[in-house]
Amino acid sequence: QSTWGNRISMHLLLRRFHAAARALPRRVKIVEVGPRDGLQNESRVVPASIKIQLIDRLSATGLPVVEATSFVSPKKIPQLGDAAEVMKGIHRLPNVAYPVLAPNLKGYQAAVAAGAKEVAVFTAASDAFTAKNIGCSIEESLQRFEPLFAAARQDDVKVRGYVSCVLGCPYQGKVEPSAVAEVASRLHAMGAYEVSLGDTIGVGTPGNTSAMLEAVTAKVPLSAVAVHFHDTYGQALPNILISLQHGVATVDSSVAGLGGCPYAVGATGNVATEDVVYMLHGMGIETGVNLEALSDVGIFISEFLGRTTASRVSRALQGKKQKAAQAAAASSDSTTAKL
Repeated sequence: QSTWGNRISMHLLLRRFHAAARALPRRVKIVEVGPRDGLQNESRVVPASIKIQLIDRLSATGLPVVEATSFVSPKKIPQLGDAAEVMKGIHRLPNVAYPVLAPNLKGYQAAVAAGAKEVAVFTAASDAFTAKNIGCSIEESLQRFEPLFAAARQDDVKVRGYVSCVLGCPYQGKVEPSAVAEVASRLHAMGAYEVSLGDTIGVGTPGNTSAMLEAVTAKVPLSAVAVHFHDTYGQALPNILISLQHGVATVDSSVAGLGGCPYAVGATGNVATEDVVYMLHGMGIETGVNLEALSDVGIFISEFLGRTTASRVSRALQGKKQKAAQAAAASSDSTTAKL
């Protein structure tokens, strides 16, 4: 009887697994946030020339979206005070989007003047966080966006929305899925073509990620939903997997796992783009991204910052390259010795 019961349970699990696999998107759009979200919290000043190299090299890997910079006050984020210079210096590819962050109408106007064709606005699902981050309530932040959305419609500029702290807040603690759904639906109704749901401090698990997505997708079209996970507790990839099973087909990530938020205590880096791409390709999901080229870019920026890449996939790939180079050198030495 027990064996029969186990067989039934296993059969049900397999059915659920195959149903989830059939629901997975065939292709996922990767939104690379390294040059903006990845660098904004770095203590070492990254010159515009390095940022431009980083963006151009990321563009060449096949990434469809590279978030370039942020038009916020240099007093708040000194690292991104060279936004206009960076936008002027990058080589824009026709098949790559280069959105920038714009907190208000003033930032939007500066972004458009610098050539931006897409901007992103940001709020949170926690009043405590918006108070610390942008000095106002959620409702006040949404009201501030109204003139920006109006200008964007007139200028034919796309607007993306970010919702921070969707799975927990460093000041408030737990965040209800209904609160996330309400903010996301408001942004979408205002004109955001896509709403990115951010686990800013990386406390989410597949369980509460699933509950949050169920609440959001009841109010926002699935095609307009993106996810953005930090990897503080090592849950980013499992959370992305559960998001894929919900049908989400847009994922934010940061090359070399760069990132952190100056207003979110405990926030570590974003999930590494290399690790996300490796997982997706292993699942048969297309991204259009050249993983080896991407890994090289991660090594480039990590070496500039003076540390090892946070991407496990990149470290593994680089290890294989080093072993291959050592084997080739040993073989060459052996051949020379024989001669």
